Order: sequence, then structure tokens, then C-alpha cells
Amino acid sequence: MDANINIIIAYAFGLFLLYLIARLLLVPLKIVLKLIYNGLIGGVILFLVNLVGGYFGLFIPINPITALVAGFLGVPGVVLLILLQFLRV
Repeated sequence: MDANINIIIAYAFGLFLLYLIARLLLVPLKIVLKLIYNGLIGGVILFLVNLVGGYFGLFIPINPITALVAGFLGVPGVVLLILLQFLRV
């Protein structure tokens, strides 16, 4: 009877450890996926701003700095880049 309780406790402890490991791996994965998603959306919007803005004299160069701003901040980052472009002129 004692062996069965030890097996059940070991099984529960193993499931708990599996839960902790999965939790530790999933949180950074969510952050990375969110950054990739923001980067893609920001890059597409930056490309569209350059495509449409060319008719109005607005051009935001795509370089590592603008890509990082658009990637980390997403749409608000692109709006910030547009505002900075107007302040520069």
C-alpha cells in the first residue's frame, strides 16, 4: 500500500515539474511571437506608408533603427516615425 502512495506522489510531482517547465518555456515564446507579429505588421505598414507617402513627399527610410521602432511598437511606432519625419522637415 505504501508503494502505491509513493508512486502517486512521484507521479503528481512529475506532473507539477512538467507544468513548471512548460510555463517557463511558454512565457518567453509568447513574448517572441508578439514581437514577430508587431514587427511584421509594423514593416507592412511602413512599406505602405512609403508606397502611398511617395505621392505626398513622405518617405521613411527602412533601416535597422526604423525597423526596430516599428517592430517593438507596431502601429504606434510607425505613427511615431511619421511624426518624427514631419518634425525633421
